[in-house]
Amino acid sequence: MDSTTELESEIKHLIVEALDLEDITPNEIGSEELLFGDDIGLDSIDALELGMEIRKRYGIKIEAATEEVKEHFATVRNLALFIAAARETSLA
Repeated sequence: MDSTTELESEIKHLIVEALDLEDITPNEIGSEELLFGDDIGLDSIDALELGMEIRKRYGIKIEAATEEVKEHFATVRNLALFIAAARETSLA
């Protein structure tokens, strides 16, 4: 399992745990599925809670909801790439 796939799995578990989702397991969340809207169906409150959890767990500061931030939060894969890039930036 490469580090991106591992991070995606971590994020899926984080989503289910942080948002207390009872109807879905981490394994049921596809890395390319839209988190908001038709696929997973998260809402803006979920986005805030998820943002706080990501900030706590990964130490990443997330700016206000810009189009760029919305893009990062669109899918698990986007989030994994965003977190990985933010980690590399903080290590540089």
